[in-house]
Amino acid sequence: MGTKKSVSVLGLGRMGSALATALVEQGHEVTVWNRSDKPVPVNTTRATLEESFRSDVVVTCLSTYDVQRPLLGNGDGIKTLVNLTSGTPEQARATARWAAANGVEYVDGVIMAVPQQIGTAQARILFSGSANHHVLGAFGEPVYLGEDAGLAALYDLALLGIMWSTFGGYLQALALVGSAGITPRQFTPLATDWLSVVTTFLPGMGEETHSRSYETDVSALDINVSGLRLLAEAGAEQGLDTTLPQALHDLFERAQRIGHGAHGIASVIEEIRK
Repeated sequence: MGTKKSVSVLGLGRMGSALATALVEQGHEVTVWNRSDKPVPVNTTRATLEESFRSDVVVTCLSTYDVQRPLLGNGDGIKTLVNLTSGTPEQARATARWAAANGVEYVDGVIMAVPQQIGTAQARILFSGSANHHVLGAFGEPVYLGEDAGLAALYDLALLGIMWSTFGGYLQALALVGSAGITPRQFTPLATDWLSVVTTFLPGMGEETHSRSYETDVSALDINVSGLRLLAEAGAEQGLDTTLPQALHDLFERAQRIGHGAHGIASVIEEIRK
């Protein structure tokens, strides 16, 4: 299980509490701090903010960078900061610059899991900045992305964007078929089968965006613009909100207008890159 460390966890929301519990289960000496007086996880010790900074590793899991930044002060007493607070790549890079200026080793990480998965093989912890993952292995599988401290946040938001888009599309689909009395139980098996087919196109599409070569003999953008128009029209006919399909239609149509109508869907990235 590696060398045991003294670890302070700042932030006792659902995720912070799960992190503290996982550290205890790995045999680390764990202290916790929270702005409000929340119950502490079993076998952890409540500490003041100043006492927390004396640990070998300080793990932050706070609501925002705006909350976190004032707490860190000038880094007095902090040897290693493992930041698991969600934010943008530039916020992570700014914190890395602060850490470098104050002699603090900096690990920026993101948690690709829900609290219930922490400490299991299902959890992946993406991290960047320092290549030393320290205690991240207690939370899940650490995946190092590189020295640029902003990379973990970049990957996090990119992957969550895929998730949110998928969830939004699924809910739009449920509303559409539900207007005809079709239940989620009836529809979802077909949806999951279809998603397994759709994901097989991603590697090829990714290569097209890299080479910027969009010739296709499969499905031209023109056809997909028409399909999205039909999806939005069908939703409107059924009295549904059509914000999501209409936004996709408009994006695809803009790419069509700049000359990509006969190209593959991957060509839409040229409009997004603007």
